[in-house]
Amino acid sequence: MKRLTIIITVLLAALKVQGQQFKKVTTAINAGFGLGTALGGLGKARPALSLSLDYGMWDMNGPGVISLGAYVGNTAYKYNSGNYTSKWNYLITGIRGAYHYNGFTSAPKLDVYGGLMLGFNIVSYSSDGDGLDVADNYSSGMGLSGFLGSRYFFSEKLGAFAELGYGVSVLNVGITYKF
Repeated sequence: MKRLTIIITVLLAALKVQGQQFKKVTTAINAGFGLGTALGGLGKARPALSLSLDYGMWDMNGPGVISLGAYVGNTAYKYNSGNYTSKWNYLITGIRGAYHYNGFTSAPKLDVYGGLMLGFNIVSYSSDGDGLDVADNYSSGMGLSGFLGSRYFFSEKLGAFAELGYGVSVLNVGITYKF
């Protein structure tokens, strides 16, 4: 992981620095990993991974654009104790809308946004050992959540993002590609 972080940092530093604010018909894809989670599970967690997409739909009368998009994220936990093993898997999918504030004229490479997501959390659980074998899809359901985020573009198309809110993790960070 450390080596990957160093490679990404060097790659981004080598790119020509330029950028353009989020506009109508702009599409941005985020690929990230999560830090911290509100989802439950015991034992060792698999890193939370997420993909999201935003498409600029409407210019606002003022400094901003409203986007519509999608989200998918996954994380899992595994717990072992003697002959007993339990596993939790979380897959969250959703549609989202966000307001991208373009009022930072002195920082055109910055995209600051906030929005809402209507998502479906698919939870699966299984356990085995010590005479107990269970497989269940429980606690799955729909939910509404909010998020705040920002993207900083190192070039016209490539940047980094950070997003706070409910998904597979409380904080998602990673790379973003705009086209």
